[in-house]
Amino acid sequence: MRPAFPRLASSIRLSELIGALSHALDLTEGQPAGHCVRASFIGTRIGAAIGLDEATLQELRYTVTLKDLGCSSNAARLCQLYLADDLAFKREFKRLDDGLPQVLRFVIEQTGLTAGLAERFRAIAHIFRHGGDISNELIETRCDRGAGIARRLRFSESVAGGIHALDEHWDGKGRPAGKTGEAIPLFARIALLSQVADVFHRGAGREAALAEMEARSGRWFDPALVAAFRACAAQPDFWSRLEGAEADLFPPHEDRSAFVDEDYLDDIAEAFAEVVDSKSPFTSGHCKRVALFTDLICETLGFSADRRRWMKRAALLHDIGKLGVSNTILDKPGPLTDAEFAVMRQHSSHSRTILSQISAFAELAEVGGGHHERLDGKGYPLGLKGEEIGLETRIVTVADIFDALTADRPYRAAMPVSRALAILDTDSGTAVDPVCVEALKLGLARIDASLIGAGSAEELRQDGSIAASAPPLRIVA
Repeated sequence: MRPAFPRLASSIRLSELIGALSHALDLTEGQPAGHCVRASFIGTRIGAAIGLDEATLQELRYTVTLKDLGCSSNAARLCQLYLADDLAFKREFKRLDDGLPQVLRFVIEQTGLTAGLAERFRAIAHIFRHGGDISNELIETRCDRGAGIARRLRFSESVAGGIHALDEHWDGKGRPAGKTGEAIPLFARIALLSQVADVFHRGAGREAALAEMEARSGRWFDPALVAAFRACAAQPDFWSRLEGAEADLFPPHEDRSAFVDEDYLDDIAEAFAEVVDSKSPFTSGHCKRVALFTDLICETLGFSADRRRWMKRAALLHDIGKLGVSNTILDKPGPLTDAEFAVMRQHSSHSRTILSQISAFAELAEVGGGHHERLDGKGYPLGLKGEEIGLETRIVTVADIFDALTADRPYRAAMPVSRALAILDTDSGTAVDPVCVEALKLGLARIDASLIGAGSAEELRQDGSIAASAPPLRIVA
């Protein structure tokens, strides 16, 4: 069914939107769905217990919900250094204390499990020699990137600073700056405690969470905040809400956050596209380029300005589920095994799940979930065919394939534009919509060559694929 356009943002509260999109951050950290939202519930309860006012609690909620904004940016480097599945590595790392025996055991257990013995030995030796520098590099990358994206999302310096200092420890042994005590921003102190509390509660239960807070009090955590957590844990509804439905953590009638406007929604889509594109060096800029090619197609087809704006958001967020795919798969230089390809195929379902949690994003979810479907029914995940695949999804599919073919990938170099278009022509009518392919050609003919690669527009004209002066196609919106 074709979406109704435009879909206004005025019905979406900022907290609802950020909470839903934080499920993508859970994926990239290998955490169970809802981790960031549960941690923000813990954090705001602690904040209330120490007397923070309503406005400050809202800022704290944003900080904890978005604490992992920068985590995708170190995934590829982590895989390279540790020869490890970044999702599994990060999942276990969140349970790690900083005691030397535990750290050494963790490195030995997690490094190079599927690599050859010699490769694994070299990797472990390198980590033991340069462990401090490696940790600084990985944490500083995620902290800087996370704080930067928070600023782009228009959040305050308190929120950005809290995200940047997430890995600082009360005793000064954290990173990246080695801050101690109250020199660590309050939001960061609460966010780290809340994160660890949720990880241990979800993994081992209430008593395990309480025990971990006590064990790290005075080392990782501010003792006063541990006492506040203990007081929260004694309240009758604390554990029941934490263990219940996610929707019960922050009921809509308790949400005092502002509604987002259309411009802010655009900024949020672009920021989360950056999170996705940061996951792999081979997909850097992919979502933004797909948005560009999508808009070229939509312009050619005569879409209205509102509809083109909606399509740009759909293109920016179509691959958000890729945050749940390990870089050992995304960056693999050779062909994927059947098992690896099965994991890769899950990313479109992840996209659908994340975007469908936002009521006003239901149509975006269809595009995110369906951009690997084919007209002949041989696509995934649902095997839709023909008219079962909406026009909006068909457009993003063509834009997605074109960018994938014309960009470097770990298993091949970028193709010339003419070859990419020839492949799309071959697949027209079976895999992809021929009208969308023709619209892409016409759109590329009008674009400045520097935006699609030097010489690409001239190449298109010379190989006869399109006529530069061809009139735009029209489809009734």
